Amino acid sequence: MATTNPRVQVTVDRELAEALAEVPGRGGSKSRLIRDLALRGARAEREDHRHQQEANEYLATRAAEDVDLDALREIHAERERSV
Repeated sequence: MATTNPRVQVTVDRELAEALAEVPGRGGSKSRLIRDLALRGARAEREDHRHQQEANEYLATRAAEDVDLDALREIHAERERSV
């Protein structure tokens, strides 16, 4: 069916084909599946962004409190060594 909405071309490479094959119990067209997954991905990205903003706001409220900077430096250095 013709549409007036813009279309997006997606190449189904090996990685995408494998990912699509792993979606359980999904019949129908690849186009529909890719659209549904894109919408779910967009919701997940919005949620991640919202959580990051909340974390930043929380940290900003805590920044006004007394903070043990030496302990933070030690934690950061330890984390960097383990990465």
